[in-house]
Amino acid sequence: MGDTWSALADPTRRKILSLLKVRDMNAGEIAEQFNMTKPSISHHLNLLKQAGLVTAEKHGQNVVYSLNLSVVEEMLQLISELAGRKEE
Repeated sequence: MGDTWSALADPTRRKILSLLKVRDMNAGEIAEQFNMTKPSISHHLNLLKQAGLVTAEKHGQNVVYSLNLSVVEEMLQLISELAGRKEE
């Protein structure tokens, strides 16, 4: 889970996750939300994918990114346990 925490350390990647929480998006749609190059966004997406926080599925010529809720839920459970709270 070390890669996961590293991926979350960056504010750009956290914003990407927030965008994907609302809806699945392709890289171009994500890039439109930032003032940076598409290769930079691709780098962030690759790190999020390696960390297991997002999934990528090819749809024609586009790759559509989705939030991987199972990993996010696992992290939330761990944080809750570390905080001393039991999840019901």
